[in-house]
Amino acid sequence: MRVEVIRAWPHRFETVQLDLPPGATVADALVASGFDDVQSAAIAIHGVNATAGTVLNEDDRVEVLRPLLIDPKDARRRRARR
Repeated sequence: MRVEVIRAWPHRFETVQLDLPPGATVADALVASGFDDVQSAAIAIHGVNATAGTVLNEDDRVEVLRPLLIDPKDARRRRARR
């Protein structure tokens, strides 16, 4: 089963294509990807929140999400004040 693991920053990204056995989970994909610092990060599959135990399907894209730097509501309030 082919899956992709991706993590991104503002101006760059890293992606890894993996061949995993059927029934593999998000945790299996993260270990196989070699991304060592993702244990505390939020995870999504095609933009939908997922957990480490979520079973993957063919052609899934596992996204390692960065923590928010500012609450979106606060950011909007700041922009509205200007």
